[in-house]
This record gives sequence, C-alpha cells and structure tokens, in this order.
Amino acid sequence: MSDLPGLWPSLSSPDPRALVTFLTSALDFTERAVHTGDDGTIVHAELVRTGSTGAPGGVMLGPAHDGCRPPGGAAVHLVCDDPDTLFARAVAAGATVVHAPFDADHGSRLFEIADPDGNHWSGGTWYE
Repeated sequence: MSDLPGLWPSLSSPDPRALVTFLTSALDFTERAVHTGDDGTIVHAELVRTGSTGAPGGVMLGPAHDGCRPPGGAAVHLVCDDPDTLFARAVAAGATVVHAPFDADHGSRLFEIADPDGNHWSGGTWYE
C-alpha cells in the first residue's frame, strides 16, 4: 500500500506560488510535485503532510479552473500534536485568526485560521 493520500482536496488560487509557500512554511506541508507553465507560473501542485495519527494527507492546488470552488472556498482540518505551535507559526506566516486555540468539550485542542486566499484551516489534536 502506498503512503500517498487516497483523498486530495483541490484548492484554486489566484497566486498558487504564494499559497504553496504559505502551506509549506506555516502548516507543515511538503512539495510532492509542482508543475509550471512556460512562463514559470504554477499550473498544478501536490503537497503532502503526515498528521500525528501517522496517516498521510494531501492537497492539490493551482489557478482557478473548472471543477474547483472559487479561491477561498475550501475548509480543511489538520490533525496535529501541538496545535498552539502550528497556530502561532501560521499567524506569523500571514494567516488570519478565525479562532485562537481552545479546548473543545470532546477533548481535542483546536484552532482555526484563514490562509491568504481565504480558505479556512482548522487544526487540532486527535481524540478517541
């Protein structure tokens, strides 16, 4: 079995290069594949991230195109061991605070931010 994600949410962005930079510097994603056009702009990128559960996750992104929601129209949740540190790094990288870290009734510590395109990202510890 491959360690690649089996599910790939797709994001459209008016500036894919800036979104790749934000996601890799702020939210622990790494570049798996980045394809550019003749002019050097990103036409398709695949980023991966392994959460604290050990399960891989990924997102695809590129310029706005058919089949994707408009830029800023996505919401994604990340499982992480240290939501406070991830939140602080995201804010330092330019994220907008939607909800600062808090302890939820079900036992998870959670936060929510918006990336520079307006997509909402929540993060939190896993609970069972």
